[in-house]
Amino acid sequence: MENIDTSDPVDLIISERALTRIAQIRETKKQPDLNLRIIVEGGGCSGFQYNLEWDEHTQSDDLSFAACVLIDPTSLSFLVGSTVDFVSTMMGEDFKILNPNAVSSCGCGTSFSV
Repeated sequence: MENIDTSDPVDLIISERALTRIAQIRETKKQPDLNLRIIVEGGGCSGFQYNLEWDEHTQSDDLSFAACVLIDPTSLSFLVGSTVDFVSTMMGEDFKILNPNAVSSCGCGTSFSV
């Protein structure tokens, strides 16, 4: 994976596969301003969980990465150094966050602890 046009590659890395998938979704939905929003919330079986949403609106405190991923500053504090990837497996396709700050995570990969 390579660093792709992020505001600061130390903060967040967006894989080429994730960028390609976001571009495909924008094209399919005919929404060129659609962004993948990543939110870290309390909950899940490990303490925190990722919430991924599609959003055309940018909030005043949002940080933008690769002109297609939005994260609020509080969520970013849990994601510094992470990689956002898009994976295809026998179980399906999904965006996956590879978070070096997570000391443990659940089996489904949507919940983690720091």
